[in-house]
Formats: sequence, structure tokens, C-alpha cells
Amino acid sequence: MTRVPRHVAIIMDGNGRWAKAQGKERTYGHQEGAERVHEIMEMAVRLGLDYLTLYTFSTENWNRPVSEVEALMALLLKHLEEELFMKQNARFRVIGDTARLPQVVQDACRHLEERTSHNTGTCMVLALSYSSKWEITNAVQQIAAKAQSGALKVEDINEETISEHLATNFMPDPELMIRTGGEERLSNYLLWQCAYSEFYFTDTYWPDFHGEDLCKAIVDYQGRQRRFGKTGEQVTAPQTAEDKK
Repeated sequence: MTRVPRHVAIIMDGNGRWAKAQGKERTYGHQEGAERVHEIMEMAVRLGLDYLTLYTFSTENWNRPVSEVEALMALLLKHLEEELFMKQNARFRVIGDTARLPQVVQDACRHLEERTSHNTGTCMVLALSYSSKWEITNAVQQIAAKAQSGALKVEDINEETISEHLATNFMPDPELMIRTGGEERLSNYLLWQCAYSEFYFTDTYWPDFHGEDLCKAIVDYQGRQRRFGKTGEQVTAPQTAEDKK
């Protein structure tokens, strides 16, 4: 428990394929997947995670059939339960191009963010209408506008400047990235933030991913050595007074 990551990000993949394997429509898989979110959030609270970020709907998902998009939006509204968050002392945040979401979804998200803002437990972050390319492009536009106005010098732009203008500027980068469903790619998700994240890929479809599976992923993470460009010997060597500065 001394090495539980502060921030775990998850790509919840496999809902449609899970439903197909059950002989059901894709929307059935999304319904079961939404139920799994509740379980995983409860486990995240029990483990003491500071942040749990879930890739819920990408900007590319707008290209899906209209009927599926409408079903996903309706499902999202159904599961934005204030009582659940208050019971868990959890916070709620959204990242993404939310202006594209239906107004009723925007209003529900804003209300839940405000109602849970004073809670002190795990913060569940939904990536809605999100993609890293959108996020980075938006950050570059903001930085360019400040440079053009004279509020920011070009020579002062650094990695920290970019991070401060990303949608995720209120939380640390994820130490652990989990993807369910058997695929092994990031799919335009937190590309900047995952530069040094540990990756955990599983063939398990999201509707079958339970709290125990989250624990297994974290145990796997705990068995890794995070070197950040250093050698293993440097990481394990006792810190000197100079290193701690």
C-alpha cells in the first residue's frame, strides 16, 4: 500500500465486442460497462487513489452511428449519480471538448462538478469528447495567443508551460495506464501525460474487468522499476544530500 499510484488512467475498451460475444446489441455492452465504472470507482476509493481518469468518449467516437452516440449520451446522464459520489466522498471532473456535448449533458456534468468540489476523496475524471490531438492543439493556440499579445515570451515556453495549458493541469500525470479489451495502443489518449507512465494491457473486456482486476494491475505496477531515463543502479542507490535538493 506504500506504492499505490496517485493517478490511474484507463481505456475502457471491449464493450461492443463483449456484447457481440453474448449475442446482444452493442448498447448492451455499454450498459454493462457503465455498471463496471461504479465498481472500479469504489475500489479506487478503497485503495486511496487520488485520481482515476476514464476514457469515456473520444472525439473520434462522434463518427459512430447516430443511434449509438445518442444511446451513449443517455447512458452517461443516467449514471452521473450525485448520491454515489457524495457517499464515497469522491470528486468529479470532466476533460475534453465539452462544447460538443448535448446541453443537457453539459449541465449535468457542471452540476456534479460543483456539488462534489468540496469532497476530499478520489477524483474521478471522465474524458468526454476528448483526444490528445485536440488537447495539445488547444494548448498551443492558448500559448500562441499569449505570446502574440506579449503576455508570454517565446523563449520562456517550456514543458511546464505546455502542461499548464492542458486540460489535465489540475492533476499529476498518470503513473499507470490500463487498457482492457486486448488492444495495445493509446488511441489518442493522454499522449503528453503518458510519456513515462507504466502500461498494463489485458485481454479482458471492460464489462468483465472487476475491482480485483484493478488490484492485479496495481500489483503488476508495483513490481516494476521506474527509471525515468536513469540506470537501474542510479535508481536503487541511496540518495545523497545533493540528490534530495
